[in-house]
Amino acid sequence: MTEPTRIIAIRHGETTWNVDTRIQGHLDIPLNRTGRLQAERMAQALADSPITAIYASDLTRAWETAQYLGRALNIEVIKEEGLRERGFGDFQGKTFAEIEKLLPDQSRRWRKRDPEFAPTGGESLLALRSRVVEAAERLAAEHAGELIAMVGHGGVMDVLYRAATRLDIQAPRTWALGNAAINRLLWTSEGFTLVGWADTQHLDDQVLDDGPFANGAARTQ
Repeated sequence: MTEPTRIIAIRHGETTWNVDTRIQGHLDIPLNRTGRLQAERMAQALADSPITAIYASDLTRAWETAQYLGRALNIEVIKEEGLRERGFGDFQGKTFAEIEKLLPDQSRRWRKRDPEFAPTGGESLLALRSRVVEAAERLAAEHAGELIAMVGHGGVMDVLYRAATRLDIQAPRTWALGNAAINRLLWTSEGFTLVGWADTQHLDDQVLDDGPFANGAARTQ
């Protein structure tokens, strides 16, 4: 039996497009100031973790988030395109409201979570799931018995949650996909298991502004 692999899965920090509800997909959008502070807090929270490897999507928002953790642990981050966000094709660059107005038929299929639907030039949910699960299983198998980090996107976190809980791809989402939240999974040859989800304690007690804690110092109670 292969030893289990412990996984910390992290969504990237906030971007201005997250705030604007604008679809990013494969477009390369950087973190905003809040996102950088979130990434810093996340890295501080995991600075004493026995993480042996950090893998991240090559898109800037995830890559930059992972760099904070890499510096905290003195580990070089490894690019993994399998952890990229879903390709959204014609949806990319548009807000939710704009998609509903300009592409109503596609918007309807998207919101119903049609597994085979792909925005023009983009990926279907089935394609996204296949890509993310393959990458995550491959990386986990390479680090049996270790603790590793995977830094990706909301769509990636959604796939991992469903894989770990055996939820259908069309099931309505009832779980959080917070920016810079810490999610914990276990992988064995039988698949993924959920250990903990949406831990944001490292963000809840911090003021994410230009105040006295903007330099990453811990807030005292």
